[in-house]
Amino acid sequence: TLYLYSGVWGGLFGASLSLMIRMQLGHPGAVFLKSDWFYNVVVTTHALMMIFFAVMPILIGAFGNWLIPLLVGGKDMIYPRMNNLSYWLSPNALYLLMLSFSTDKGVGAGWTIYPPLSVYPYHSGPSMDVLIMSLHLAGLSSLVGAINFASTNKNMPVLEMKGERAELYVLSISVTAVLLIISIPVLGGGITMILFDRNFNTTFFDPAGGGDPVLFQHLF
Repeated sequence: TLYLYSGVWGGLFGASLSLMIRMQLGHPGAVFLKSDWFYNVVVTTHALMMIFFAVMPILIGAFGNWLIPLLVGGKDMIYPRMNNLSYWLSPNALYLLMLSFSTDKGVGAGWTIYPPLSVYPYHSGPSMDVLIMSLHLAGLSSLVGAINFASTNKNMPVLEMKGERAELYVLSISVTAVLLIISIPVLGGGITMILFDRNFNTTFFDPAGGGDPVLFQHLF
């Protein structure tokens, strides 16, 4: 239920940003958003908000938590405290995303945060670092939740609901959980490399130092 409330709140916030984009694009030469930069910030925050703080909490967090125990014949998920950790990481990540929106000039790198746009000199302020921390927390939340879902679906079903006799929804959540467990550490590594490029003088994505400018796209 907490996941659902948070997801709806995030969805409303994202929808309000979407409305701002639509008002800006509503007629030629619009000046609703005063600068091109701020328009990019709104687009970036809108996309990240909708994906990480509306779609995922509602479709995986809320419905998964409600339906999985019903469909495997259990009273709760297999690791309730882990579930709790998974949820409470999410509002903190949401807070950091909103902080990045209002820190310095905001993050206007697009939701994919591709270098070189997300590194110096294009984003020299602290807002990008705050966003990276937000994505780390959101990723950790998803990862912990995915481990919980995968473990629940493997170990908890009563005999009549095991294996190929499981509901299709349980199987789909299992597949989603495995994909999350495989992919989130890679995304975490990619955004950590951006963090290092920004703050510790590495050149993972800078061709001048032997880096690969499209490496992040592959990791992403």
